[in-house]
Amino acid sequence: MGSGLLGTLLAVRGGLEGFSDQTLGLIMSGYFVGFFLGTYMAPGLIQRIGHIRAFAFYAALCAAAILLHPIFIDPWAWAALRVITGIALVGLYTVIESWLNVEAPPEKRSQVFAVYMAVNLLALAAGQWLIGFQDPASFALFSIVAILICLAALPVVASRMTQPTLPVVPRLALAALWRTAPAAATGALLAGVAMGGFWGMGAVYAAGVGLDLQGIASLMSATILGGALLQWPIGRLSDGGDRRTTLALICAAAALIGVAMMFAGDRSQLALFGLFFLFGGVAFAIYPICVAHLLDHLPTEDTLSGCSSLLLLNGVGSAIGPAIVGVAMSRFGPTALPASFALILGALALIAAGRRLLRQRDNDHPSVFHPMLRTTPSALELLPETGPAPEGPDLSDPHHKDPH
Repeated sequence: MGSGLLGTLLAVRGGLEGFSDQTLGLIMSGYFVGFFLGTYMAPGLIQRIGHIRAFAFYAALCAAAILLHPIFIDPWAWAALRVITGIALVGLYTVIESWLNVEAPPEKRSQVFAVYMAVNLLALAAGQWLIGFQDPASFALFSIVAILICLAALPVVASRMTQPTLPVVPRLALAALWRTAPAAATGALLAGVAMGGFWGMGAVYAAGVGLDLQGIASLMSATILGGALLQWPIGRLSDGGDRRTTLALICAAAALIGVAMMFAGDRSQLALFGLFFLFGGVAFAIYPICVAHLLDHLPTEDTLSGCSSLLLLNGVGSAIGPAIVGVAMSRFGPTALPASFALILGALALIAAGRRLLRQRDNDHPSVFHPMLRTTPSALELLPETGPAPEGPDLSDPHHKDPH
């Protein structure tokens, strides 16, 4: 909830402070850069001090970074704070997901993963509505975000459960990933660019087309709820045939919805909310379809490393997306956001369809679609197709040497 509120709050407050769309896009990209860096930094700290103390450390770091935003109202300061926030949040996610992975019994892993992702989506949607609780020009909403982050630490630091060993999650070489499933690799990257643009600039777009705070919350939450409700039926459709066909169809649908958004922004708020709901439903399904397509063609021993590399590609795209969309919105106005959806996902639809026509292939290792958000590699270990990763080394051991 805190993370969901913060992204929207920064977009709104940045607009009130006179930051340009290009500047806001670069600031929002900082979060995904931090998330990417934190993926590498978090395991070492967690291994050294344990899950509970690491969670408290990252919660304190995150709360401090959030409370510094209204003190240092400067684009460079905000960009640096967004990087720090991304590092802290990926640390929190890594603790949660690695703990869930260890505690979930094998026969319940898929169920635990589904509930966890549903909680994530619903909390992100609920967080949007807190934007109207206080004036965004004040300090109060930043304090609320920090309070939520601190409250999240209470059940973790009060736990008496045995702390797990953080497993090592290897990555499959990107060249090998491309050879195995080029549609999945391309789809994860371009989906990251499109969805990074939405997460970073969606609230900026909503303010740009004249929506008030309630309207901004409605637009963002409608998109998230669409992603939560429509992923499952779309995924089941993909389970019935070649996933590249489903990928091409939903990307084409998302591109057409993007075109419709370009003309609906100034005409009907209800139509705009409906379009964003449908867009969320199809666009949020792109990354999990790419994961399922990759799993269809990877041997069991490479599934976790392959999914981890796919996550990396999606994260790179997410870091690029807000910066590109911010530049476009500065030059062409708010309609550049849905136009970017149409261009990026239209191109992905053509690529997926081309791969489908170019090469017929069987599913070597049939998998099942799982609705998901992109979080950390630890979440992927909950998928039944991947299984738990091997236990990692004790990085606090002075005799341990990194073989690399």
